[in-house]
Amino acid sequence: MMVAVARGTDNITRSGLLCNDAGYVRTAVSVDWVAETADGPMEIRDQTFLCGQHSKTMPMKFTGGIEVAGFMLKPGAMRSLWGVDDGSLIDRIKFMDYVGIDERELTDLHHPGIGAEEWLGAIESWLLHSITTRGVAPPDPLAQAFEEAAFADPNQSIFEFAEINNVTVRTLQRAVKRSFGLTPKQVMRRARTLDLATRLCGVADEEETEEIQLRFFDQSHEIREFTAFFGMTPRQFMRDRQGLLTLSLEIRQARRLELLDRIAP
Repeated sequence: MMVAVARGTDNITRSGLLCNDAGYVRTAVSVDWVAETADGPMEIRDQTFLCGQHSKTMPMKFTGGIEVAGFMLKPGAMRSLWGVDDGSLIDRIKFMDYVGIDERELTDLHHPGIGAEEWLGAIESWLLHSITTRGVAPPDPLAQAFEEAAFADPNQSIFEFAEINNVTVRTLQRAVKRSFGLTPKQVMRRARTLDLATRLCGVADEEETEEIQLRFFDQSHEIREFTAFFGMTPRQFMRDRQGLLTLSLEIRQARRLELLDRIAP
């Protein structure tokens, strides 16, 4: 769960990038957003929306500051909660009526003057109530294990993971495609690239710096993989680094280190 509030000038439009390796539900208030989704530009203001995972970064423009709160979803959680596979939302954003929920239920939890903790508490209560009343089953445990493997070692062999978890590669491919919307290899490549971006942004664990660098065969491999996801080279990324992207990567890094029991929640 996360909340971000950053005041800005109302008449200034800024550009940024989002990159998420998890689906999420977010409420955005008091700010005009335009997201460049796979379905085309999408305008958002004072609304709650459901975002799919990203196969590449998503350009965004926002006028004013940032005032958003919400929660990320484990792979397969969308299917458990609302019967929607992550694959149908890759690089897409939908308003909550897409899964049969009146978005005002969540948007109206925000009111002028509300504090960050109170806002998050209200969202958490809504989510817990939804899970309880719907009798939701946990997401696919195989998908959960694969997410943790991608966080721990994105160079791990797909065949090795399947063997350790006593499943066939075909079973793994189906489970990952359903819960991530990508193939197992794509998930691992994305994790490797996001770990590198986290290091470039200065929000990675310093103990992992050398390990992250050694995950690529050589510099050309690193540049090719990075450019495919971010649309720019690592050098351009460092030169043009944006606050919105850094925030997105820092949230992802916190989630990763929590899941690996490297930091407390």
